[in-house]
Amino acid sequence: MHLEIKQTKDGSNTLYVPELNEHYHSVHGAMQESQHVFIKHGLEHMLETKKDIKILEVGFGTGLNAILTFPVALAQKAFIQYDSLEKFPLSDEVVKLLSFEQFILNPELLDYFYQMHNCDWNLPCDIVPHFTLQKISETLEEFVSPDAYYDIIYFDAFAPEKQPELWTEAIFEKLFKATRPGGVLVTYCAKGSFKRSLKAAGFEVEALPGPPGKREMTRGVKPVVE
Repeated sequence: MHLEIKQTKDGSNTLYVPELNEHYHSVHGAMQESQHVFIKHGLEHMLETKKDIKILEVGFGTGLNAILTFPVALAQKAFIQYDSLEKFPLSDEVVKLLSFEQFILNPELLDYFYQMHNCDWNLPCDIVPHFTLQKISETLEEFVSPDAYYDIIYFDAFAPEKQPELWTEAIFEKLFKATRPGGVLVTYCAKGSFKRSLKAAGFEVEALPGPPGKREMTRGVKPVVE
């Protein structure tokens, strides 16, 4: 798959896939989007009530969500198990061309970023004692999760019109089963058809203010049954 480096409006880079006419992140700001959708409304929301957190990411991609999760978890002294699905990993050359050092200002954090990319696949990798990353070389359709296991799902797949097979009611039923009661699914998408599928799967749907360039984003919450 041919990839092109594109700079987004906040100065951070993303990848463009010409065959799909699709970007890995928002062109309005790759870093801003990840911070707003996944960190603020996913991780920080969960850290208000819990410090031992299991995360499932759909689409490791550039590793941006993982490296932005890392310092927040350290600052909050949280225990993080971070599982990330990715069938088509990026080459070392492409990772370096992203030039993330331009906006990940802490050199030590950049070292952790490259450590994450260099971790072996399908094996737990202790980035630090309280942060374990496991990159899983499977599609979401192939992946099998224990029931009620994850606290947060970062749903960062390509848009519904680009990857429709990942935005079906059956997929969200699968993710609902994988989410613990009180857990959340967060994504940049706010399409009505998606929110209806999320609701039909059992999630309570919250429409939240979106990142720059988007009016809304979505958070699905698995109800706690008394």
